[in-house]
Amino acid sequence: MLALWLGPALSPGPATAKVFHSQESALALAFPDADRITSQTRILTAAQSEAIQKLSRARLDTEIVRIHSGWRGEELLGYAYIDVHTVRTQAEAFMVVLTPDGAVRSLRVLAFYEPLDYLPTERWVRQFEGKSAADSLRLGGDVHGIVGATLSARAVTESVRRVLAFYRVLLRERDAHPAPSDRAPSD
Repeated sequence: MLALWLGPALSPGPATAKVFHSQESALALAFPDADRITSQTRILTAAQSEAIQKLSRARLDTEIVRIHSGWRGEELLGYAYIDVHTVRTQAEAFMVVLTPDGAVRSLRVLAFYEPLDYLPTERWVRQFEGKSAADSLRLGGDVHGIVGATLSARAVTESVRRVLAFYRVLLRERDAHPAPSDRAPSD
């Protein structure tokens, strides 16, 4: 449930708090064609944490990362990460969905505890679709700002960069170094 990831520190929320999706419904929307969704929790090493912060140009609040993967049979449909962070003084939770090759497929706001006037619009959020680690994702550069909601725009942009860094450090790393059972037999 959403309350589990937002934690007791966020209850009770302000009167403007809005929960849009539970974790379960968000993952179902992220992978509508999936016959299963798996989750893995990783505890970052100091080197991984440092690499992610350097790549994302954003601070990590935790070394625990939970990544969800959508599957149809043996076909990987993509990855999803639910990020909870503080915008001004209150929390925002949203999910970043990546394609199997690490490009942003979609973003979905799951909960927003700041005044709803600061909530990024769906149109603004869509500008991240198709972006990858190859993009600078710089607010005021290739990411448009939000008039009157600069902190919301900054929080989302930093989070997307963090998720793309998670992909590069945790997931692409695994693909570059397959487990022995995944390697082709040698002669």
